[in-house]
Amino acid sequence: MPIALKSGKVRPDIVFTARKIAVFVDGCYWHACPDHGTRPRANAGYWAEKLSRNVDRDSFVDRELALIGWRVIRLWEHVSADDSVKVVESAVTAAEPAPRMYVTS
Repeated sequence: MPIALKSGKVRPDIVFTARKIAVFVDGCYWHACPDHGTRPRANAGYWAEKLSRNVDRDSFVDRELALIGWRVIRLWEHVSADDSVKVVESAVTAAEPAPRMYVTS
């Protein structure tokens, strides 16, 4: 489900709309994991800039989502499924549901 931001739309991997929680599973290569991210030797300048832009974009999206009341969870692809589930489950059960808004004409 896409979420509208001022700058466009973002598509988290998992969305809990009632709790306003957006979950992203970030690949170690594409999001420059400090433990497992690698830098290609061929065309190194291009890739360094590209990966840096990805990290900057992730930070920007996190801030934009927070400004409109969303909580962001970012999980690295190398984190086990069990550990990832625990993190998400903890956030979902701890979160208050977002207040419902009703518009009357």
